[in-house]
Amino acid sequence: MSVRWWSIEVRDGVLSAQRWKDGYGEALLEAAVTHGAKRWEWTVLPGGVVLELAFREAGEWERFRALPVVTAALDATPDPVNGLYVYPGRGGSASSRSPRKRPRPTGAGAAAMPIPEARPQVARLAVVEPPAEPITELAESVTARSGPAGTDRVAGHTELADTAA
Repeated sequence: MSVRWWSIEVRDGVLSAQRWKDGYGEALLEAAVTHGAKRWEWTVLPGGVVLELAFREAGEWERFRALPVVTAALDATPDPVNGLYVYPGRGGSASSRSPRKRPRPTGAGAAAMPIPEARPQVARLAVVEPPAEPITELAESVTARSGPAGTDRVAGHTELADTAA
């Protein structure tokens, strides 16, 4: 015959849920065993504890839940409004107690590729060659633009040179 699991999850509040378990855990387990619990398990979670109880019949759970010791223990949780969860099934977020199988990596038959060596970069400088013939036209145009001493003609403008020296 199969069993039906019920969970009582208590989260931390003003006080630690672990301290609540230390104070009320034995009384809850004694009441559960004397009222038909076949299996039980405490699970400590970050920020709380879970008591998982297994009963064969739904009536056994209902009788256990109606006991004054159970009501007193649930009323004394660290946060009875937001930190107490009572629900059917296993506690926490576990679906089963068997560990998950990790997928094995599929081998592609490949080996590590060698890292290609970087080729050194060679800097190539331009070769400067002197002109084949001297440029005489430039020198003539520069002297033609210069006016009398003290004035310079540049791009069509005439300016007086600083003669205050």
